[in-house]
Amino acid sequence: MAQKKAVKKTEKTQDFSKYISWFWKLFALGIFAFILLFLSASWGLLGEMPDHTVLENPRTNLASEVISSDGKTLSKFYFEDNRTPVSYDDLPKDLVDALVATEDIRFYEHSGIDARGTLRAIFKMGKGGGASTISQQLAKQLFTKQVSSNKLGRAFQKVKEWVIATRLERQYTKEEIIAMYFNIYDFNNNADGIRSASRIYFGKEPKDLELKESAMLVGMFKNSSLYNPREHKNPIGTKNRRNVVLAQMAKYGYITERVRDSLQKTELDLDYSPESHREGLATYFRANLADFMKDWIKKNPKPDGEKYNLYNDGLKIYTTIDYRMQKYAEDAIAQHMPKLQAEFDNQNTPDRNPTAPFLELDEKEIKSIMEVGMRRSERWRHMKYDLGKDDKEIIASFNKPTQMEIFAWKNGKYTEIDTIMKPMDSMRYYKSFLRPAMMSMDPQTGHVKAWVGGMNYKHFKYDMVKQGKRQVGSTFKPFVYATAIDQLQLSPCDSLPRTPITIEANKFNNPQAWTTRNTGGNYEGYQTLKEALASSTNTITARLMNEIGPQPVVEMAKKLGVEQEILPVPAIALGTPDISVYEMVAAYSTFANKGVYNKPVLVTRIEDKNGTVLYQFQPESRDVLSAEVAYTTINLMEGVVQSGSGARLRDNWRKNQQFTKEMLTGYPWELTNPIAGKTGTTQNNSDGWFMGMVPNLVTGVWVGCEDRAAHFNKTKYGQGASTALPIWALYMKACYEDESLNVSKSEFERPANLSINVDCSKATADNDTIDDNSDDDIDIDF
Repeated sequence: MAQKKAVKKTEKTQDFSKYISWFWKLFALGIFAFILLFLSASWGLLGEMPDHTVLENPRTNLASEVISSDGKTLSKFYFEDNRTPVSYDDLPKDLVDALVATEDIRFYEHSGIDARGTLRAIFKMGKGGGASTISQQLAKQLFTKQVSSNKLGRAFQKVKEWVIATRLERQYTKEEIIAMYFNIYDFNNNADGIRSASRIYFGKEPKDLELKESAMLVGMFKNSSLYNPREHKNPIGTKNRRNVVLAQMAKYGYITERVRDSLQKTELDLDYSPESHREGLATYFRANLADFMKDWIKKNPKPDGEKYNLYNDGLKIYTTIDYRMQKYAEDAIAQHMPKLQAEFDNQNTPDRNPTAPFLELDEKEIKSIMEVGMRRSERWRHMKYDLGKDDKEIIASFNKPTQMEIFAWKNGKYTEIDTIMKPMDSMRYYKSFLRPAMMSMDPQTGHVKAWVGGMNYKHFKYDMVKQGKRQVGSTFKPFVYATAIDQLQLSPCDSLPRTPITIEANKFNNPQAWTTRNTGGNYEGYQTLKEALASSTNTITARLMNEIGPQPVVEMAKKLGVEQEILPVPAIALGTPDISVYEMVAAYSTFANKGVYNKPVLVTRIEDKNGTVLYQFQPESRDVLSAEVAYTTINLMEGVVQSGSGARLRDNWRKNQQFTKEMLTGYPWELTNPIAGKTGTTQNNSDGWFMGMVPNLVTGVWVGCEDRAAHFNKTKYGQGASTALPIWALYMKACYEDESLNVSKSEFERPANLSINVDCSKATADNDTIDDNSDDDIDIDF
């Protein structure tokens, strides 16, 4: 009996031993399978894995950065990823602490995989929180893709993430991993990476983020699409998520409970500043810069022969634009244009002008203008060439009501209105808007400091600084005066009669006899050249042209940087050529730069993402005039501001009856320093100009409608002194208030041994004095 019990006990022991043996075999097999799984992942059997080289240089799309002359980011060039990386040293401590406290509290203890977190996730079936470390999340962002529908695939992906995470930990320091994670994450709204996110959501650099701002951005790591702080998305959910981050920071001792409680009660306090190609500062300049860069890229390949990619290669483009001056320029336009437009609209109501916004046109002429505009429109191009529609179908589409968003001034500010309108009607609507253009340049260096090609790039994409070319009116007259002074050695104090002059047909290739007239019909007496330019006396300009001929004037304009073909006929004296603001500013800068022309400079250097200099600008300059002639021309133009149409810049200008004070935004401007300038107004008040100069800054402003047939009916509103000059005044006043800019208030430098007499205080008694109540200071050219 005892023997039988012993046998049974032995059999049971053997059976139990078998189970134990199988357990260890299965355990060993599991370990082997686990190791084999990781080895398979590392060998690439579970999908492509990054090699050592790729780990050293993970490929991410980097936006090219446009940097102002004062070191601020103007914008980015990017297709999908608006990403500009920052180093760990540029991240505030609160931001890093918030990330570690919320995403991976044992980050500094593990080597890529948090064993405790992983076991917790396994035993709780994922209900106790995830187990991904910051390193794993970085691996997922850099090298793997989300698999949502296949559980097995997701498990394999997790293994790949573990392997890559451990490799990343061997390759990089903890600080580098944190910086890479912040730089790679997509925070939505074109905010790729922490630098774009901090700029877009809070208008500041990462290093300047406050604690609650850091907490909000870290909170978005959970799901940036869900926790989107913008008003129409999920600001409440984002705030709650931010408060969770603050609670985590308090839990682990990074902040006190008192700080947590006080910050959790605050609002998000966004300063949303979108960074898109159609928004932000210097949009028109950036569009021109894109053309510059595309041309540069064509001519300058990489060392391996490949072309640089403006949108992915992380180039740094250092420009001449001054961030502060650009903002002052755009602010000046935003202040003046709504008031000017309000008066224009008031004069073009259907009752006052049935053909609004056009004047002096019949229906047939208006129809022709609209048809030309239709065929030049982006809508026509898209339907014709992208969609392959025929002309009949395209024309029909312009008369079908369409949902659209249109530009409008409301209460003196820009707004957008959702409406339903026929595309043809919207074209006519946009033709009713006055458009501005402005460029500011340092004459000594050629550096362009401000560039505003219109009032809203989203709705008015045509750049009126360089693309647009309009009649320049009396702003062309200094070219005539400078040529005459150069050839005839005239002085600003020399006098000429105001009487009418006729240049006969066939003289200077003149097709027919040309007789000039003066606005207001004043032809009596004599004027000095300085008085004549100040009052823009047409007959005296014509007399100068009769003496020197148009060809030397054309040659002078060309040397000054005017690129257009100018027909050498006498009428150019009064400003008939179409010239861009860009060319006019460069030309006037030659006078301020002692007769030396500098080609406008937009870019000073270009660097690759590693800081290697790829391009360094070389100045292009040439001697055009002697310093003596240039200074004398400046002296003439100072008279325009002292007693002519630019005199309203001074605090003693009293000619308020010319038009309502309300039109003069910011008046009185009270600019008392030396200023040289010239206003210009073309026939029918279609174009208003003001060119203004101080010794180290030359600025040109143009205002007009898209079509010359749309314009003010009265000169007191449409002249350059009313439309363009106030923008210049507001801009300069802001520049002077910012003392860090060092915009000159000094006299223009007088050449040593100046032989031309510029002191007209001893002018003869025969010279007329400008009557402040006359019409002679209105720049009408025909």
